[in-house]
This record gives sequence, structure tokens and C-alpha cells, in this order.
Amino acid sequence: MAQQQRAAVILAAGKGTRMKSRLPKVMHRLLGQPLLHYPLQRAEEVGCDPQVLVVGHGRESVAAACSQPSVRLAEQKDQLGTGHALLCAASSLEDFSGTLLLLCGDVPLLRRETLEALLVQHDQAGAAVTVLTAEVENPHGYGRIVREGEDVACIVEEKDADATQKAIREINTGIYAFSAPWVFSALEGVGRDNAQGEYYLTDVVALARKEGKRVCAVVMDAPCEAMGINDRGQLAEASALLRQRVSQQLMRDGVTLIDPATTYVDTTVSISPDTVLHPGVHIHGRTSIGRDCEIGPGVTIRDCQIGERVHIKSGSVLQESRVGDATDIGPMAHLRPGTVLAGENKIGNFVETKKAQIGFGSKASHLTYIGDAEIGAEVNIGCGTITCNYDGVNKYKTVIEDHVFVGSDTQFVAPVRIGRGSLIGAGSTITRDVPPDALALSRSEQKVVEGWAKRKKRSKKSSS
Repeated sequence: MAQQQRAAVILAAGKGTRMKSRLPKVMHRLLGQPLLHYPLQRAEEVGCDPQVLVVGHGRESVAAACSQPSVRLAEQKDQLGTGHALLCAASSLEDFSGTLLLLCGDVPLLRRETLEALLVQHDQAGAAVTVLTAEVENPHGYGRIVREGEDVACIVEEKDADATQKAIREINTGIYAFSAPWVFSALEGVGRDNAQGEYYLTDVVALARKEGKRVCAVVMDAPCEAMGINDRGQLAEASALLRQRVSQQLMRDGVTLIDPATTYVDTTVSISPDTVLHPGVHIHGRTSIGRDCEIGPGVTIRDCQIGERVHIKSGSVLQESRVGDATDIGPMAHLRPGTVLAGENKIGNFVETKKAQIGFGSKASHLTYIGDAEIGAEVNIGCGTITCNYDGVNKYKTVIEDHVFVGSDTQFVAPVRIGRGSLIGAGSTITRDVPPDALALSRSEQKVVEGWAKRKKRSKKSSS
């Protein structure tokens, strides 16, 4: 049988009151991405186009997070159950005929393989409804799957189940594949004449059976994939599960994790083989790290591009920076946004950089601030050097050309340019441009008063 056209509806209209947050539940972040990102990504991976996002609470912020051209928006103004939420998507899918995948915006752990198995079974069986199920040790509180042979006879909620049905361990996960547009007419047909005044998706199952249509089920391999996020504790639990999945994939790809349980890597991060991550590492956002790197304990990296053979030592923080090959950073260094290191650089302990382009082979080994600066190749920046880039109103640039040697405790008062091959004497405050191959000094003359300290001590002793 040829594959049906596929569309998806993602339910994201709920308030999530148990999160106790002003932020819509589906916008809470999990490994660097909103919860909503994960079902949207899975829907795209299994070929669902269009995807309809049903929004309600926090509509503006939720909609702003979904800029993909394949995503359409539908609004659920009244909270009348998941069946009603699906019905709200009907007008967005008037032109669609095929298999409709229903996902929840607060269920982030589903794998592509699981959803593909659901959709393939649905298409091959020619079913009207196929429900994703799980077998669990304790099914209390969940709807039970009552089977008739291989098909589903009905889904019985906990409150309606008899003793035999309560013993069933196969449960409804709330993830479905439906035949569309049939499902929308079915929802209209079942209505909401019940105690809750809501549209029940499980009533669609009963209607399909009544009409002689097939209702199938696919049992997922790992029940934790269907975990919904309702509070902060479940968010933390999901984070641990997803981190474990990310860590396992990294290790399969040739990355060494000294202690996977204390390594925190977002799903958006790319790391090449033979790189080593030490405990307590946090790597976030759109970060890529090349081969043969070593990321030391307690390092935090966000939105950076790291080359090969880079060693980032303990406690260092890197944000929105580019680091060239064979560079040493830290310990306790801070690369702020806009830092670009060409390669074979040394940025040592307690060095801070910001909007700094630092050329090949240049070094700032300790206790230095380089901001709004352009540093050439093979420059040595001495301990305690500062680029004074701000006059209280404007930021100014410091330019230091190739092969300059900067002595310790130097201040460059920008805007200033230091010519190629020059030497800046220790303890200088440089306020004017320095020509190439020059020596620049700005020290005051040293004065020595012999015997002063001895006399001072004697005077203090006699007065006491």
C-alpha cells in the first residue's frame, strides 16, 4: 500500500497550572529548547506537512516560537478537552486527506522510530484510528486498552473500569493516528453530552467500531517516551532521560564522557570524535566542537564554534565566540560574545575578552581584559593589561598589530593603535598611537629617599 499523505496536529493550548509559572507550559525549556520544539521536530521528521499547532494560553509567545512555513495555527478559546482541541484544527485542514498524527506539546521524549512505527501500522492496516500504547507495571489512573484479537475493542478509563479491566497493563498514551477528514466528522458526531461537557477522543474509538472501521494499537518499546510534563519535577525527570539519550549518542559517535551523569549537553550541540568532556561540563545552544579537544571540569560553553585540538581548562565560560585550532583557554577564562581566536592562542587564567579579534599565535596568559580590540599575530599581552574601551558614553577600539610585546600592567586608552613590532614597557598607560618598531613608555620618574623608612619607624616608636 502506498504511503498516505501525512499531517500533524500538536496540542499546545493548556495553561499548565501545576508549573506555577507565567510562562506557558510548552515554552519551558528542556536541554536548550522549548518543550514544544520536540513534537514539532518529530512531526517534521516523519513527513507531516502541514503541521497544525493548536494554541490557547500564551498564544503570542507560543506562536512566536514556531516560524516554520509548514506550521499553521489554530486557536482553542474554550478548554473542552483534547477532542475539542483537535476539532479546533479542522478548518486548518479542510484541504487535507490522509493520515493525521495527533501529538501533545508537553510530551517531548517520543522518538522518530516510535512514531514511524505508529504511522506505518496505521496505513498498512487501513485503520480509522491507531493508538500508541504502552505496557506499564502500574497502570492506575490511565485508560486501559481492551483488545479484540489484534484490534482495539475500546478504551476504558480508570473510573469506569471493572476489576478485570483494571488488571490490564496496556494503557493509552494519548498519541494517535487518525484517518482524515473522517476524524473531524466523527468528533462532531460524538458531541460532548457527558459529565465533563467535553469532547472525548476515546468516543471516536467507539464510533469507529460502531461503523465497522478498524481501530489498531502499536505498543511502544519504552513507556518513558510518552511521559507528559505537568510540573517542575517531571521536567527535571525528562531532562535526565533526554540527557542520558544525548550522552549515549555522543559516546556512540566517538566522544569520551568521563561521567555522563554530570555532563550537560543540549540536543543542538555537535561534537566530533576523540573529544573528551570532563564532569560538570555544560554545553548549550548552537555549539560545535571539533576533534581531539579536551573540555575541562566545570566549563560552560554557549553558541560557540570550537576548532580542533582545543583545550578549555576548568571553570572557563565561553559565549558566542569562535576558537581556532590548537588553542589553550583557562582555567577560569571568560570569552564573551564577539571573541574570535585565530588559532594556536593562549588565553590564560582570569583573562576576559569581549568583541576581540585575536590573531594567530597571540597570547594573553593571565589577569587581562581585552575588549573592543583587534590583536594581530604573535602578540604577547603581559599580565594585568587592560584595554580601556569605554569613556562613560562611547566604546572605542584598540588595535595592536603583529609581533607587539606588551609589558605587564599596561593600560591602552582607546582609541589607540600600536604599530607592528613595537614594545610597550611594563606599567605604561598608552593614550597615543605608537609607530612600528618603537618603544613606548609612560612611567613617572622613580624617586628614592634613602633612610626614609627607617626614620619613619623610629619616629612612630618614640611617639608611642
